[in-house]
Amino acid sequence: MTLKCPSKAACTTVTIAVLLVATTIFAQQLGRPTVDDSTTARLVCSMISRYHINHGEIDDTVAPRLLDRFIEMLDPQKLYFVREDIDKFMESKLLLDDQIKQGDVNFAYDVFNQYRRRFDQRIEEVHKLIDTPHDFTIDETLNTDSEALPWAVTDSEINERWRRRVKYDILNRTLDKEEELAEVCDRLHKRYNTLLRSIHDTEGSEVLEMYLSALTHCFDPHSSYMSPNTLDEFRISMQLSLDGIGAALRSEDGQTFIASIVKGGAANKDGRLEVGDKITAVAQETGDFVDIVEMKLSKVVRLIRGPRGSKVRLQVAKADTNESVTYDMIRQKIELSESEVKGEIIDTTDRLGRKSKVGVINIPSFYRDFNGAESGQEDFKSTARDLQNVLVDFRRQGGVDAIVIDLRYNGGGALSEAIEVTGLFIDQGPVVQVKEPGSKVKTYSDDVEGAFNEPLIVVCNRLSASASEIFAGAIKDYGRGIVIGDETTHGKGTVQNVMPVSSQMFQFFNRKDRGALKLTINQFYRVNGDSTQNLGVKSDIVLPSLLDHMDVGESSLDNALAFDQIAPAEHNTLAFVNADVTSRLKQQSQARISENKDFGKIQKDIRDYVERKNRKTIPLNSEQLRIERAKEEKEREKDDPDKEVDEKEGPVLPVTAYNDEVLNIAVDYLQLLQGAVTAQR
Repeated sequence: MTLKCPSKAACTTVTIAVLLVATTIFAQQLGRPTVDDSTTARLVCSMISRYHINHGEIDDTVAPRLLDRFIEMLDPQKLYFVREDIDKFMESKLLLDDQIKQGDVNFAYDVFNQYRRRFDQRIEEVHKLIDTPHDFTIDETLNTDSEALPWAVTDSEINERWRRRVKYDILNRTLDKEEELAEVCDRLHKRYNTLLRSIHDTEGSEVLEMYLSALTHCFDPHSSYMSPNTLDEFRISMQLSLDGIGAALRSEDGQTFIASIVKGGAANKDGRLEVGDKITAVAQETGDFVDIVEMKLSKVVRLIRGPRGSKVRLQVAKADTNESVTYDMIRQKIELSESEVKGEIIDTTDRLGRKSKVGVINIPSFYRDFNGAESGQEDFKSTARDLQNVLVDFRRQGGVDAIVIDLRYNGGGALSEAIEVTGLFIDQGPVVQVKEPGSKVKTYSDDVEGAFNEPLIVVCNRLSASASEIFAGAIKDYGRGIVIGDETTHGKGTVQNVMPVSSQMFQFFNRKDRGALKLTINQFYRVNGDSTQNLGVKSDIVLPSLLDHMDVGESSLDNALAFDQIAPAEHNTLAFVNADVTSRLKQQSQARISENKDFGKIQKDIRDYVERKNRKTIPLNSEQLRIERAKEEKEREKDDPDKEVDEKEGPVLPVTAYNDEVLNIAVDYLQLLQGAVTAQR
């Protein structure tokens, strides 16, 4: 079966328009590095050598890794550069260390400019390939193992890679989305045109950020350079607030749409802006409107955000009528409440047929508004404060028999918050040990008596990292509760400090905003002396999970630091957990899982995923791919017991087989503890 874009004239019109755009911007070059770029690079190099936990030298051993990392950032699938480009770049591989230390980052700009030239060439070819007839009856495959794939030598070789990729794009959408071929072709033209615009909208600051982050990644995977714009986003994620209108945006085909309205924000209170409305231009309180059509979404966001109390003006095309209107709005503080601690009390009598009340609390991250804390704000955002409020509210509602802390997908956050959160559940004592440069070990303790003594269950997965692992590890080491979930957590046992890029000597006088360096300066260790680095915190009870079979842990990251141990810190052991309790809980859980048909489906999903993961090719024969898609679709039935529930206002612990097993373990645990107390009496 050979298929081609049925409306050749229409598709050709799109292609010609795209090629005209490409021709116009093809000759454009990214401007050369500025003096500020040079200064920033020199300061970053100095700070890495001075403050990184390993005091790494930027030398000839780092230079080739910097080159490889930067190229991989730009072209991980080996679809743009060819061997000639790589050979040219390799001529500089032993010079990059000296260049970057001197502040010379011309190489980054040269590589990116060549990447952009190759991108223009490839996308020009892609638009031709979209309109080319494709035979979906022959047995061809798409190679998905980019690491094993050599760099293409000739244009014909790389064009063949693109032919197969475009063929897969078309086949994939016609099978999965059941779209008409003309619609598929049109969408693909628009998608690649959007990619082209995005590449040509890349600013020098973004290239510098990539290059300096490629350098920091040579020392460990969690150190990075943040440009001023990225630093702003990081601060927002920590303080859970920003100044703006309270609307989430999405970009589609060069247009900016309202994706959602934040409850309680300026747009929500105003009531005129609606989901689906298209923003066409933005103006400040004074000045002309700026046309944002075809503008990069990050730039649009920067135009709309601004100081609290200031005015922003929006030109909007209404979703229902396409009528053009102008809205003036006053920016205000927007609380990102969907990312804060949430809790609910679950009566397991109704849900499981087993009598108990379990308080379930989800902690998405260990956030802390450092600026608010330092300025003395009484209500600054804090994970520990919000958690304590939820726990107190549980008691107001009559109390709970057990507490479940859900840390799945919690990537960490502030170390101080992990310590304070742990302190809510233990009496005074050490929480974490931190090894500083020079092998000096400092112990961080909780000095407040624990206020909550209910039996505790901590749920983690492979994406629970950093501060999550500090908390989970301390709960295990104190015998305060049990940890359940994936076989182990992420394994991120390092501490990063965010420090402004500045001269040590003139940092108080130099007001230039050069962004910040997020640098690994310490490694933390559990109370028992084990590092969580690489190996993570092992669960007492393991539940079947796809994540356990994905390459998402620290051990799968390049340049990850190794696991090690130090002497344990002196601490008390509580009586909530022992080997007999965990053994019995495992047996009871495994018995339920083995008889649960939903977990049977999860186990099958795992086997099928592992099989697909080990395959390095995708069939481009429509019938073969159709069979695979049908098989996968059957596995993703609507009653999938472990499907994600995307409801911001929904329950804290939605009804799934996995979540119900968490509750069952909590009830088992509660009964075992109650039985032990009864026996002692």
